[in-house]
Amino acid sequence: MFDMNDLATLDDRYFCILYKDPYDVTIRSKNTGHYWSLHSPDCPDRGVVVIFHAHHIGPFHTHGRANSLRQAVRSIKSHDRWQLQGRPKRR
Repeated sequence: MFDMNDLATLDDRYFCILYKDPYDVTIRSKNTGHYWSLHSPDCPDRGVVVIFHAHHIGPFHTHGRANSLRQAVRSIKSHDRWQLQGRPKRR
């Protein structure tokens, strides 16, 4: 579950914040235009954030997990840097 302090850390200069509540956040990166959905399940494993990713508004695929909303945002920003540097060419 995200608390008000977690949700307040979302940078609206970096992200378009499309939706947020105590369990779900949907954002779009202003750098890449990619969509991200962050879900905090209501389960005994506190500190679990499931990260979903899409290049367009949907469908999303699972991108990974994080221990906190801050860590999830760091992961997204890292993905953006990788994306903007040019994806490696497949052989």
